[in-house]
Amino acid sequence: MDSEKKSNSADQNGERGLAYIWQAGCAFPAPERLLGWNAKTVLQAALGVNHGVLLSEGGEVYTFGKLPWRVGLEDAYISCPILEKTLSGQHITIVAAGSFHCGAVAEDGVVYMWGENSSGQCAVASQSAVPEPKPVSISDSEASNLLPIRILQLACGKEHTLALSLNREIWAWGSGCQLGLITNTFPVTKPQKVEYLAGRVVLQIACGAYHSLALVQCLPTQDVKPIPERCNHCSQLLITMTDKEDHVIISDSHCCPLGVVLADTQSENHLNCSSVETLGEKSTTSSQNGDYQKTATEDQVLMATEYNAANVFSNSVGQDGHCISSPGNLLATDKTAPKQDHMSLPNHSLSGEKQIDSQPEQHSQEENYIACLPSPSGPGTSALNSLVVSCASAVGVRVAATYEAGALSLKKVMNFYGTIPSDAVSPSSGGSPTLDSLKDSREEQVKLESMQGKKSSSLVDIREEESEGISRRLSLPGLLSQVSPRLLRKVGRARMRTVALTPTYSGEADALLPSLRTEVWSWGKGKEGQLGHGDVLPRLQPMSVKSLDGKEVIQLSAGGHHSLALTAKSQVYSWGSNTFGQLSHLSSPTTVPRLAKVCGDNNIWNIAAGPDYSLFLIDGDDFQPSLYYSGRQEKGKDYSLSEESCFKSPTLLLDCSKLGYISSVAAGGSNCLALVDKNIMGYIASLHELASTERQFYSKLSSIKSQVLRPLLGLDNLGAPSTVQLLQEVASKFSKLCYLIGQHGASLTDFLQGLKEAKNLAILKHSSLFLESYTEYCTSLTNFLVMGGFALLAKPAVDFLSKNLALLQDLSETNEESCPLVEVLNALFFLPLRRLHNYARVLLKLATCFEVTSPEYQSLQDSSSCYEALAVHLSRKRKEAEYTLGFWKTFPGKMTDSLRKPERRLICESSNRALSLQHAGRFSVNWFILFNDALVHAQFSTHHIFSLSTLWVEPVSEESGNMNGLRVTTPEEQFILISSTPQEKTKWLRAISQAVDQALKGTSDLPPYVGSGSIQRQEPPISRSAKYTFYKDPRLKDASYDGRWLSGKPHGRGVLKWADGRMYSGMFRNGLEDGYATGEVYEGSFQDNMRHGHGLLRSGKLTSSSPSMFIGQWVMDKKTGYGVFDDITRGEKYMGMWQDDLCQGNSVVVTQFGLYYEGAFNNNKMMGSGVLLSEDDTVYEGEFSDNWTLNGKGTLILPNGDTIEGSFSGEWGSGIKITGTYFKPTLYDPEKERPKRLRKLGNLAVPADEKWKAVFDECWHQLGCEQAGQGDRWKAWDNIAVALTTNRRQHKDSPEMLSRSHTQTLESLEFIPQHVGTFSLEKYDSIKKYIIKACDTPLHPLGKLVETLVAVYRMTYVGVGANRRLLQEAVREIKSYLKRIFQLVRFLFPDLPEEGSTIPFLLIETKGRRSFCSGRSDSRPDSPEPGYVVTSSGLLLPVLLPRLYPPLFMLYALDNEREEDVYWECVLRLNKQPDTALLSFLGVQTKFWPTTTSVLGENKKVLPSTKNACFASAVECLQQISTTFTPADKLKVIQQTFEEISQNVLENLHEDFLWSMDDLFPVFLYVVLRARIRNLGSEVHLIEDLMDPFLQHGEQGIMFTTLKACYYQIQHEKLT
Repeated sequence: MDSEKKSNSADQNGERGLAYIWQAGCAFPAPERLLGWNAKTVLQAALGVNHGVLLSEGGEVYTFGKLPWRVGLEDAYISCPILEKTLSGQHITIVAAGSFHCGAVAEDGVVYMWGENSSGQCAVASQSAVPEPKPVSISDSEASNLLPIRILQLACGKEHTLALSLNREIWAWGSGCQLGLITNTFPVTKPQKVEYLAGRVVLQIACGAYHSLALVQCLPTQDVKPIPERCNHCSQLLITMTDKEDHVIISDSHCCPLGVVLADTQSENHLNCSSVETLGEKSTTSSQNGDYQKTATEDQVLMATEYNAANVFSNSVGQDGHCISSPGNLLATDKTAPKQDHMSLPNHSLSGEKQIDSQPEQHSQEENYIACLPSPSGPGTSALNSLVVSCASAVGVRVAATYEAGALSLKKVMNFYGTIPSDAVSPSSGGSPTLDSLKDSREEQVKLESMQGKKSSSLVDIREEESEGISRRLSLPGLLSQVSPRLLRKVGRARMRTVALTPTYSGEADALLPSLRTEVWSWGKGKEGQLGHGDVLPRLQPMSVKSLDGKEVIQLSAGGHHSLALTAKSQVYSWGSNTFGQLSHLSSPTTVPRLAKVCGDNNIWNIAAGPDYSLFLIDGDDFQPSLYYSGRQEKGKDYSLSEESCFKSPTLLLDCSKLGYISSVAAGGSNCLALVDKNIMGYIASLHELASTERQFYSKLSSIKSQVLRPLLGLDNLGAPSTVQLLQEVASKFSKLCYLIGQHGASLTDFLQGLKEAKNLAILKHSSLFLESYTEYCTSLTNFLVMGGFALLAKPAVDFLSKNLALLQDLSETNEESCPLVEVLNALFFLPLRRLHNYARVLLKLATCFEVTSPEYQSLQDSSSCYEALAVHLSRKRKEAEYTLGFWKTFPGKMTDSLRKPERRLICESSNRALSLQHAGRFSVNWFILFNDALVHAQFSTHHIFSLSTLWVEPVSEESGNMNGLRVTTPEEQFILISSTPQEKTKWLRAISQAVDQALKGTSDLPPYVGSGSIQRQEPPISRSAKYTFYKDPRLKDASYDGRWLSGKPHGRGVLKWADGRMYSGMFRNGLEDGYATGEVYEGSFQDNMRHGHGLLRSGKLTSSSPSMFIGQWVMDKKTGYGVFDDITRGEKYMGMWQDDLCQGNSVVVTQFGLYYEGAFNNNKMMGSGVLLSEDDTVYEGEFSDNWTLNGKGTLILPNGDTIEGSFSGEWGSGIKITGTYFKPTLYDPEKERPKRLRKLGNLAVPADEKWKAVFDECWHQLGCEQAGQGDRWKAWDNIAVALTTNRRQHKDSPEMLSRSHTQTLESLEFIPQHVGTFSLEKYDSIKKYIIKACDTPLHPLGKLVETLVAVYRMTYVGVGANRRLLQEAVREIKSYLKRIFQLVRFLFPDLPEEGSTIPFLLIETKGRRSFCSGRSDSRPDSPEPGYVVTSSGLLLPVLLPRLYPPLFMLYALDNEREEDVYWECVLRLNKQPDTALLSFLGVQTKFWPTTTSVLGENKKVLPSTKNACFASAVECLQQISTTFTPADKLKVIQQTFEEISQNVLENLHEDFLWSMDDLFPVFLYVVLRARIRNLGSEVHLIEDLMDPFLQHGEQGIMFTTLKACYYQIQHEKLT
């Protein structure tokens, strides 16, 4: 730590955070430094009425002043701060002081409280004072886990404490409505959450004596709730309309009279009663103040000093149907007090509703209304004023006269008996002289007002308001329609659209910097107007101070009875009691926030509110802060009570040139305190300079926004839509930048009050935010400039700007009188970019305060260079834009329209004949213009644009005899440009190369920042990625290509799309398609740009003449080998051999009408011997000469078995000539001897092992083998690794990201399973797992193979291919796949035993369960040595079959359709029987009948009527057969079913037994019937065809045979 201090010369600790203290209210204070406690650096200070709390740099807490709660120090005054030892173990980060109590927050978010506790303000029950700091437990009772709440901020009032938690919620304890809790039981000693603000982001909290303030972040626009029509409490309309004879009054100044009085235990009873007067017409006419008491009683003016907290006073409506509700806080003088106690309450309803939180209206207004009160008056007038003001501002000046008489007399009444400052009542105040003097001054005031008569009406306020430029919402949408246009015109507002210039807030900036979108909420006692709601009512719950919306408040401070709010524009709004001028504006108190007038330039950046005074920290001329004071002045001995008892206007209190730089101030009851830093090496001064200039800069930008941009955009017909759009883009980027600067100013203000570590400067930490915002703004501005800029604006806009020329000159800091408007505007809008130089300069100044070797120096220095580089870069951008604009002004008009784009910049052009085209005609004109995105070749009236991303340029070699030539290559053109001199050639070559390089990198607006070490490349790459649309090439005309290029030709991976929808995606070589591709035309393998290998060709679309699809083998662009051709138009599918694009050799053809042909093809025709089957089982076997044409010898078998042998000729289905013999089989022929032609199907088809050879060959080639099974195994593994890695890389670049599970699969495949020693079942399992994973990803050669096989299988057997005759073909094909994949697997894993061999079990594994039928103890197959039999189906079916299952099972279902229908009809009939009847019918022995069944866990007796209850678990088990895929899984289901049956019987018999097949079969038959498996026949045949042969004689084989027998039994079951 010490060495660190030495290195950081800026960090001289002894000179930071010095605490100076002086007496509050002194005209000439002499600040004294708090000494005698090792003068530690103070990070934060807080003051109470008579004491103070200090937080030192080490996280220690010191207190001084009067500390009556400390034992032994009850009456002492401690001038030298003493350490709070209880807290010495904790690292404290925040301290707070209430009037007479203290609080601190530790680093871990725990709150400690001590001091006065009479109202529970220290959160300790039944203890009047807490002598030592005590931790406060804060936890959320609603949360499921009672975790302690961590606290960020703490604020203390007189009788309450608020804490702000880490998740931005407020917790409160103590007493009074200022807690914001829904309770009237005080004190609250267990911290409770202020529910009303739950869910909102609270940024800061502040406590006054009896009120609370919170700074809350605005809701995002979509979260704003709709405005309710009525008040939640008193059910009055929030917007009222009063229809007069000739005008309408619209008012939204509804103020809910919800108030609260606490049953105060203190005897002095702070008289915070709240009441509502309802004054009819009569009371308003009373003009003499003396009659007040009488008037009040006559008109039943309700005055109550105390009432129950649950009462809500409702206004009674006056005679006109409208009433002036004026919530006043009427305090009786001594004489009237006794009368008030006994006053009756006639004619007023006291409704006993519970108080619910008063729902504030949620308006989001850009500018908000602030009620300007007349000079001296009481707070009671504000509601009336706001009513009159809102009427007037809604419907014009005339309205106010209606209310003048009422307004005047009511004001007098209320001013006279208005609120006296609470000091007058509280014991600490000066007693009766104040009361009398106030009373006198009030009387004077009323006399004055009555003399002035009508002049003092509220119109003055309205004008004042308008002159201050504060706009007021007219009414809610929808009400406007009811107000006449004539009245609306009288409003006298400037007629223009308002354009919301709220920036598009970047969430990032809001997360990193203080938000400026804030609202102020207040609650508590409001009798001095300190809540800011325009009335003097107390508020039980937080309510938004509407007039501060949109004012960008960043700091709040609450005093005894007044409140201050500091905005980002360095202005202060103040409201509440103004008895001593503490509000810094006219001497009247105000119940709504008004702007405080502190000193000329509004550059206030810190505020503190004391009990009856305010402190303001203001930037001085040399950025050294000055301290201003307004409020109570301490009287010397000679003072009698006079006007001079307060500072009427803010006074410069401390000139700090001798003290140093004040970083923050605190206000207490008797003292003020300032924390001061000495300016060592200029570090502190530089920080203050940065902060001060940033705040001023924000004010400047805000002025430009509100005085130039907003009115400008609000005008109608600004110009062409494109111009308006560009201007709006500039405005939006300006707004965004402006908001960021405001945030940064607020962040610097916070920074100055903190540790002031250079590394935490936002401008350093989040530099990218600033750099990007400035760049975006500059880009939008230069784009606007290039298109013509401000000169394009239409006349209304120019008129508006010309009228405000002086303002513009002032804002843009241009002094020349004769400066043209456009130049002034350019200067104004480029003004923000100057700020970058200032950043760079101040950062450099800060850097010099550190040692050159320190990291701070380095980062400050780097940042300074970054900002400087950006400043230079952006000024270059401006010059480029101006140069381009100049060029467009001289360029011929027609071409300008087509070429001019906002983001296009001119680099150079050849108008001075520096560049010409080689071999150009003598009279031709060739003009070359180089933009940042294109090279334009312009001739007389035409021009051609060459995109730079597909443009290559190189110098012509000198051998060709031309020294100054440049060869330009584009995808479809090549030309040579000749320059006049070698220098010109170099200049053009460099310009074009740089422009191409920049275009390829993308239009990066950010400069190459210094320090990144990137040297600009001169030569753009020859190989690159780009998009291009062809316009000339006849083959590719209008096709677009997106992919890799090499010297003007597509080369590498890319996608080519034609206009008619065709597409090729894959590899290109020298401009031609090559390699593997996927697309609408062809998907498959290429070799030398020809289709070669396995591929799929789709021809035509379904709508075109001949849509068809071929999948199979290609050799040198021709279909050769096995393939499947689907002719969609004719509804035929050909599966067979091809030769040179012709069908040649054995094949099968099926049609959509059920015809099946199997036989030879020759030259695309059925020619030679073949078999033809029709749907009705008619069979022809013989010679064919053409498609479906019989010709020659043959045999025809009819469905009934009749046969014709002989010669046939003719086309099938249209009459066939027959010469031959007819045979009718006799009934006595044995079944066997009847001709069974169908058995022979498949003999003339392509053998299964000959199919899809190309697919398997491709897989072998990928593994590096020329022939199947021949090659080096390790080379194969290397190829797999390479394939996985390259495929992963390609996927990384592709838009479809790999899923997480896919990535994990790929990673696990990178490990090869190794096997050493004898082959065991464990090794077999690891191989099986590897295969399952490999087949899961098409990136692995095995996975690719399986994916392709699944595709071809589905392509073959779906659609027309779903023909029952193809079932055996489909089964043979699957078996062939298994055999061939098994060969591949054994090549990769040579120690895998061959098909049919046995892996011996380990001894432990042979402990089987008892055999099911034989009782032997081995469940495994009956093989001589027990073990696991290795088969291709056992290893590979689990991978393959689930993928092929749908088409395969469909074929089984079609094939077994007839017999399954018979079976199903029988199942449905038998299932109508109850259980016992069915068991009896099937012949199940009675001893096996279940007597009870378990239903939902309880046993129920089986009754004769019981259905579907017996053997239910076995039935459920068997039903699972339909959800499995492989025969092995289906057999397991059958086995489990048998076990379930056995278990059920065992439970009934209670004895061991062995099944005999005679006993078992009927029971199993019952289970099969009840299982109701729809396609049982298909299931049985599938298992039979695909099960492992070795299982047939084992236990599972026997069980399967039983199921099969049941299936056939059910079909032939005779129902008796």
